[in-house]
Amino acid sequence: MKTPAYKLVYNWDGAPLDYSEYPQSLEQFLEKVYAPLSQTQVDALFWNMGSHEASWPSQTLEMVGETEDRQYATVRGMRHAEGLLAMFERGENPYAALVERGRELGIAVFASIRMNDNHFYGILPEDMARTRRLALTRLRKEHPEWCLQPDQVPEQRGIGSWNFAFPEVREHRLQFISEACAVAPWDGVELDWQRHAFHLPENEGYRLRYTLTDLQRAVRRLSDQIGAERGRPFFLAVRVATTLESCRRIGYDIPLCLDEGLCDLLIGAGNSGTDPGFEVEAFQNLARPSGVKVYGGLDSIGRQQADRLVSTGAWRDAWIRATASGYWARGVDGLYAFNWHGTAQTWRSLLKTIGSPQTLEQTNKTYAAVYRGPPAMVGAVNDRIYGETAVTLYRTLTEEGPLFHIPVHDEVVAEAREGGLESAELHLEFEHFSPEDVVEVSLDGVVLGAPMVRNSAAENSAEPADVTENSWLIWPLAPAQADQATHTVQVRLQHRDPRLRPELVLHHVEININYK
Repeated sequence: MKTPAYKLVYNWDGAPLDYSEYPQSLEQFLEKVYAPLSQTQVDALFWNMGSHEASWPSQTLEMVGETEDRQYATVRGMRHAEGLLAMFERGENPYAALVERGRELGIAVFASIRMNDNHFYGILPEDMARTRRLALTRLRKEHPEWCLQPDQVPEQRGIGSWNFAFPEVREHRLQFISEACAVAPWDGVELDWQRHAFHLPENEGYRLRYTLTDLQRAVRRLSDQIGAERGRPFFLAVRVATTLESCRRIGYDIPLCLDEGLCDLLIGAGNSGTDPGFEVEAFQNLARPSGVKVYGGLDSIGRQQADRLVSTGAWRDAWIRATASGYWARGVDGLYAFNWHGTAQTWRSLLKTIGSPQTLEQTNKTYAAVYRGPPAMVGAVNDRIYGETAVTLYRTLTEEGPLFHIPVHDEVVAEAREGGLESAELHLEFEHFSPEDVVEVSLDGVVLGAPMVRNSAAENSAEPADVTENSWLIWPLAPAQADQATHTVQVRLQHRDPRLRPELVLHHVEININYK
């Protein structure tokens, strides 16, 4: 059977279990899960089954709540674990009900497995045995040597993650996956390798990639077996990094995975946020011969914050729409939303539009150079490795400056001709900007004139004493200047206010397209 091309996949991390007071009824659970999804373009739900404790009755694995001895640090944690346990104690299977309700709504439902989720970072492996904390299972405490050590990972987030070089770790994860697949008549299973992408010692990922492939092969055999037993396919999805280089560094052998048919759906996603630099064309060139579907990942916007001139929500929606338009234009088979917690209305405007290029037409968009953030903000390795901002502006010997690339996928000239375009503008956000600073900005090789300078604090009459370090330089653009193309922006620092000690930092480079 041909792999279905879902247009919009929504990954729920299990949060709806927290959304009702204990004990949550099965109907409350289903209502919370599907409220954001019903009557949208979502046609596949990936439900997070966890990473450490079993979220189902298990004879071999610790169940939710056991790592904390069912003595919880938060009300939310208590609701989640005890509410889930109560459902099974009442003889209910929430996962089977999840699949049944999905089929009623025309939504496929997959079990999603976070392969190495690490929310207990900061605890050294040798300290795990005497720490009572969520997700620190007995196996991890008994075998800290199977975990990544401080000298084996490039940042704190990865310390204590499973080291998949150990066969015992792969056997344990396969057991977890096998049990999770058996608790409901799922349409498939997802191996979420990107939450979080620390699986092998630093600088060993490429050489030890065969160990991750080993587990991928084992799960492929499992999915084939399930499909054969029930007489219909059981699809296997993987969530990996956005660039082939990052995949090699982490330990994902994408060419071999696709050549051997070790997955049916492939999602390109950042390790900690949306990475619009997804190499769609390169992945599609590898995937098409095998019929594997390729999806562009859309994560949370936590690492895209700025002192914006519009509300965070308005900017978020415009940026996601632009990113989605770019994915569609570059050839993805569908989109994948991750960490989009919400209720019926939180994401509805996006979930009703981003699932098709046609429904994205004439919607406001913010196209941007790929933002990675300054080194102190990166927060995850092998993520947005081709990010162009933020960047410090230094004086150069040749009086040239950094070059930024902004792909625009709207037919701006045609929209203006038909009367639908309201405005097109180039926005640059600078940190530590002074009126004495002089920068020269060119768009596609043409030097732009003097910009309008706007500062979010200066425009807030309710807080006249407030001062923000960030200012936006804005240029109105003619339709032809913002038309469908990859535009280049060059910034030259010509003078820096000598009264300021900090360097001038360029955080965001964006083209905003607004419609009437």
